Amino acid sequence: MTLMQKFLGAAAALALTGGAALAEPALIYDLGGKFDKSFNEAAFNGAEKFAAEGGSYRDIELQSEAQREQALRRFAEAGFNPVITTGFSIAPIMGEVAKDYPDTKFVNIDGWLPEVPPNVQLIGFQEHQGSYLVGMMAAMASKTGTVGFIGGMDIPLIRHFGCGYAQGAKSVNPDIQIVANMTGTTPTAWNDPVKGSELTKAQIAQGADVIYAAAGGTGVGVLQTAADEGILSIGVDSNQNHLHPGKVLTSMLKRVDVAVYNSMKAGEDMETGGFTVLGLAEEGVGYALDDNNAPLVSDEMKMAVDKAREMIIAGDLEVTAYYANDSCPAHQF
Repeated sequence: MTLMQKFLGAAAALALTGGAALAEPALIYDLGGKFDKSFNEAAFNGAEKFAAEGGSYRDIELQSEAQREQALRRFAEAGFNPVITTGFSIAPIMGEVAKDYPDTKFVNIDGWLPEVPPNVQLIGFQEHQGSYLVGMMAAMASKTGTVGFIGGMDIPLIRHFGCGYAQGAKSVNPDIQIVANMTGTTPTAWNDPVKGSELTKAQIAQGADVIYAAAGGTGVGVLQTAADEGILSIGVDSNQNHLHPGKVLTSMLKRVDVAVYNSMKAGEDMETGGFTVLGLAEEGVGYALDDNNAPLVSDEMKMAVDKAREMIIAGDLEVTAYYANDSCPAHQF
């Protein structure tokens, strides 16, 4: 019996004995681990903020794709509400499971369903908008005229990041070269720092001196190798500037923490049956500036990026989404 099975079995037992706290939320992380220093860890930080304010929650780290449905059903049966999930892969399973538990509210961050059940809420982000801003910063910081992008699993969502990044870089330097690689085509691509390191070295060999990693735990290897090789990197999802102070130009913030916190705070009263999208206007995406990267970000860079941010929010600057036609106007990913 795995640790997860023991935990989920205990959760079901609590429900049967009346021990499960009513309306206590549950959080199911995507594959890659709670402490990936990126997407999942952002979700964890949102849950911890909720706990710091007096709330309580349960969470679980899945070890395989096969455990997704079991985790969803056991949490619902145990009385946890809402059940919050992260990652696009679990969304279709959650959509089916939710139909069997109409009194439980389910949340998915990053996924999509053709039809959203009335007790499900999907939360997405305008990743291309935030990526545009860090693309501008990459181009302004580059001395070689070549920047890199390393994605995790090769899916439209990650190409969406890359597309925004390329548009931002090209807006600063139309002649800039962009080297792009994906880590893999399976979920293991999210947690392969060794492969991330190898791709970073390959991109450096092609002239890249700023590399943006949108690859979950794999990105840890990208940031480490970039620091070791004396070039700049750009983190993603969580603020990763502190991992290598003075070596990480910035991090593209994707406020998964806010989505999780708000869902837990709303509890059983949260609105469901639709799709929420968080972009620059909602402060759902952005770039990180702190003491760790302040020396790297010039006043000129900050002014240019903040101006672009305001223009995007006002509708005066449109960043084309990769989803618009499965292509990127600035660079083919």
